[in-house]
Amino acid sequence: MKTMTSVLAAGLLAMAAAPSALAQRAEKPAMSFFVTSVGVGKGANLGGIKGADAHCQSLATAAGAGAKTWHAYLSITDLNGKGPINARDRIGRGPWFNAKGVRIGVDVDDLHSDSNNITAATALTEKGETLKPDPNVHDMLTGSTRDGRAWNYNLLDDLNLEKGAMTCDNYTSDAEDGAVMVGHADRAGTAPISPWNAAHPSVGCSQAKLVSTGGAGLFYCFAID
Repeated sequence: MKTMTSVLAAGLLAMAAAPSALAQRAEKPAMSFFVTSVGVGKGANLGGIKGADAHCQSLATAAGAGAKTWHAYLSITDLNGKGPINARDRIGRGPWFNAKGVRIGVDVDDLHSDSNNITAATALTEKGETLKPDPNVHDMLTGSTRDGRAWNYNLLDDLNLEKGAMTCDNYTSDAEDGAVMVGHADRAGTAPISPWNAAHPSVGCSQAKLVSTGGAGLFYCFAID
């Protein structure tokens, strides 16, 4: 009788522990990637890369994720002879998860390969929302090549005279001219591949110019820790 009682007690303890173990396994990873729900409002003038980082941090804080350090996925060209900064080198090591706990990249190499998981369904804002299809705002400011590096020339400037090539003067210009490279968060619109980080250059740096080609001055944010 003692043996049966012990077995029953052990079974009850196991059943009681099971929900706790399942809850631990089911706990979703913390958000470490998002698309900004709103831009700065000045086109590609983000206040430089530091201003962009601050915008990421502010939005993350409002969403309850301010304990992490957030960086904008942006590349910048040579500044005062110090050399370029590549977006891929300033976003941490990964893995990265959206607000729903879905992994969008394992590490830096995976993120910049065909196996990344940035799509219309996974490129969520810090609020956990998908981008609205109308009006189209899928253009994400990146200033980057497909492998996440800074451009050393401007695709729209044959003489390569523009300072801050493909970055709207390193995110300090909201002029009607100039250009910044953008990616498509929904991977749509530029046949045949429509990269998430290098789909096409903008036709200017102002808010109106960004809007005219399907943007709103939005960009990607990654937690580096």
